[in-house]
Amino acid sequence: MEQRISYQDTSKGLFDGLMKTEFYFKKSGADLKLLELMKYRISQINGCAYCLDAHHKESIHMGETEQRLHSLAVWRECPYYNDRERAALAFAEALTNTSREEVNDELFTTLEGLFTKAEIADLTVAIAQINAWNRINKAFRTTPGNYKVGQF
Repeated sequence: MEQRISYQDTSKGLFDGLMKTEFYFKKSGADLKLLELMKYRISQINGCAYCLDAHHKESIHMGETEQRLHSLAVWRECPYYNDRERAALAFAEALTNTSREEVNDELFTTLEGLFTKAEIADLTVAIAQINAWNRINKAFRTTPGNYKVGQF
């Protein structure tokens, strides 16, 4: 597929807010490996090839294993995700699949038992952010394969 729009074709400053949020997470003390795991899973759901490429490379760079990345589509059936990861992945899927799932009280109670309210807020914004990037890259048809770790 041919790329429709490159980032250089957009108006200066268009992505400043999204990038500021990305930099916030890098400096916040958030569990970046967990965020990458969620971003990878959400990009699978949304079918964003560019984001899958980027988050695969970032995850591997952070020490993630190929086995865990390849198994994300069936994480519920695999023993090698911990309780925090499972709760975060369930939350990510619920916020991504809004027409099929919801953030029910049971899921939120699980999150509250594993994360602080500030961490849940961070997870929420990180999930919204990768969904936005997925949609942008799918609309632009950003070409996958060329992402370099730490590029942004």
